[in-house]
Amino acid sequence: MKIRVFITLKAGVLDPQGKAVLQALSAMGFDQLRDVRQGKVIELDLDESDPEKAAAAAREMCERLLANTVIEDYTLDIQQ
Repeated sequence: MKIRVFITLKAGVLDPQGKAVLQALSAMGFDQLRDVRQGKVIELDLDESDPEKAAAAAREMCERLLANTVIEDYTLDIQQ
């Protein structure tokens, strides 16, 4: 089973990379932008057919290693 993990900084946490992208896009003429937040996507391919068990394993991976839950949020996209 494939799971995509989307990891983003929590609201209120400064995002210097997002600000740099915002400035670069603004300099290129994309003036309609208000803000840019940058994150990461991790694709997991689990040897599990039960979506609930796969999601539980992915959440444990996020809590223990993949996401810094003090400053980051994550969401799972389970693809069956």
